[in-house]
Amino acid sequence: MPANGLNRHARTARIARKLAVAGTGVAVLALPLIGATTASAATPAATPAAATTATTAATTATVYPNNLDGWIRESLDVMARHGIPGSYDGIHRNIMRESSGNPLAINNWDSNAAMGIPSKGLLQVIDPTFNAYHVPGTAMDPYDPVANITAACNYAADRYGSIDNVFGPY
Repeated sequence: MPANGLNRHARTARIARKLAVAGTGVAVLALPLIGATTASAATPAATPAAATTATTAATTATVYPNNLDGWIRESLDVMARHGIPGSYDGIHRNIMRESSGNPLAINNWDSNAAMGIPSKGLLQVIDPTFNAYHVPGTAMDPYDPVANITAACNYAADRYGSIDNVFGPY
């Protein structure tokens, strides 16, 4: 019995509305059955036809912080879904060398820049490489941190086996 002297199980059931967000971004409204006081399943004969609908399992999306750690972790999740190898340490090491963690970094002085295609973003990817190695599900923007990391890692995997094998400018 709780400290306030009320029995938790004797409370009347409240009608509660819960909003769950599915992984696709679709909102699902779940209304518990009126009068339901236990977790037992209703039998089809006792359930009105209008109330018999398919149950949708709600999934929760992982929320990443909007910082270098979050961008790397989100990229690693995207990479895992697409079979792109790489580790947190390999990505972080290359980001620190290429841009010091600045997602808006741009190189306007090297040979690529002289040809009009400067290196951009956290891993200093040029537009043709970004376009060729862009990973579906990420933004089509080389300045987007997750898109930049994921495309660069996809390129490094194709060229060097993994971003973990890159220890200098690539």
